[in-house]
Amino acid sequence: MIKTLALRLVFVTVATVFLCMASLPIMAASITMNVGFGAPEESLYGQFGKLFQAQVEKYTSGNIEVKLRCCNQISSEDEAFKAMQLGTVDGFFITANNVSPHWPLMDVTVLPYMFQNAEHLDRVLNGEVGQMMKNRLQKDTSVYLLAFGPALYRDFYNSIRPINSMADMSGLKIRVPKNEVMIATFEAFGANPVPLAWSETPTALQTGTVDGGDNGTSFIKDMKFFEFQPHLVILEHFVAFAPLFASDNFMKKLSDEQRAQIQAAATDAGREMAVQMATNTEEVRKWLVEEGGMKRTDPDKADFIKAAMSVQKEFAENRGLEFIALVEAIQSAAK
Repeated sequence: MIKTLALRLVFVTVATVFLCMASLPIMAASITMNVGFGAPEESLYGQFGKLFQAQVEKYTSGNIEVKLRCCNQISSEDEAFKAMQLGTVDGFFITANNVSPHWPLMDVTVLPYMFQNAEHLDRVLNGEVGQMMKNRLQKDTSVYLLAFGPALYRDFYNSIRPINSMADMSGLKIRVPKNEVMIATFEAFGANPVPLAWSETPTALQTGTVDGGDNGTSFIKDMKFFEFQPHLVILEHFVAFAPLFASDNFMKKLSDEQRAQIQAAATDAGREMAVQMATNTEEVRKWLVEEGGMKRTDPDKADFIKAAMSVQKEFAENRGLEFIALVEAIQSAAK
């Protein structure tokens, strides 16, 4: 009798627990998005990442958590795109020129002196041409380009001499990313380009394996290159931007609503970052000279632009009709 009563009490207790659980609201499963980048936490990538993180928190009410992984924690910039194709990395900020080996059409944005000014660049990246590029990249590679992000000029620097004309580039060993357009550009400028992965670059610059290189202006400060590269040269030859990408594997984990929320968060973060960075280039250049001790030169760009036009022509002829059509679309956006 006592045993039977005990069993009934156990049954009632278990049933009560299940009823209580059933009455609770069903909570959405929490999803984590690990987003990596190769630069320090406080770099532009980190700043952009924090804005994206905050926007995702807002749009998803905390149901999707973005965790930022700086300094090549989950992949290197050179390997991250392939990792996203394989589904082993959720998201990554990758400089556009490092995307080209995986999707050659990206090289249209790498061509020297391709964009006339900031307004032209904005019309391209945030207009019809930019959306077409996003759609085509996703179709060709499965990787999503969520936001192009803010764009800055790449500034040139070296440890050997000031550059007052293109003739001063002769013989300089210049680190370049493993990108065909950038290699051809520095060859046209008269330098000796040395292709190196980003992970190898700081050491190569510090030890004198190479004489100089170029980066988005803020990276010269963030990476403290001013400590051993005394000559800052304003060429404005390449535009640097690092889009935020996401893997198809991650995006498939999301509902249609969540995918739209992630896209909206990336778009808003990119816009906010662009506003913050509007005056950044000149401010950082001033800091590099006044605080960092670099010596700045602003050479006449005529010879550099002439050499760059030959590079544009060469790649347009060799890359085929799609590449040419995209070049023409970018040029039309300037009008």
